[in-house]
Amino acid sequence: MIVYNVTVSVDENITSDWLAWMKDEHIPEVMACGVFSKAQINKVITNDDSNNTFAIAYTCTTIEQLHRYQKEFSTKIQEKHVARYGDKAVAFRTIMQIIEEFY
Repeated sequence: MIVYNVTVSVDENITSDWLAWMKDEHIPEVMACGVFSKAQINKVITNDDSNNTFAIAYTCTTIEQLHRYQKEFSTKIQEKHVARYGDKAVAFRTIMQIIEEFY
């Protein structure tokens, strides 16, 4: 399994709007691409954080599926995010492979 993690630092004055847009528009659009099996929004909690950093984790089965998303869909979807929020929501991406899960 592959986790495509997008960590976003959001300006405090747009956090509510950003979260609503992510839940109602952005994440559903990403999921509609048919690449990912699940997505989750996580709030990053640290002592020094402004409480406005979030990590959105998208899970797919193979790296090839992720590459398909990156090649066919990601640019257009990311452009919408930048057009709406500009530098008020700055993102960086990490790709992780799940080695083993424990329950």
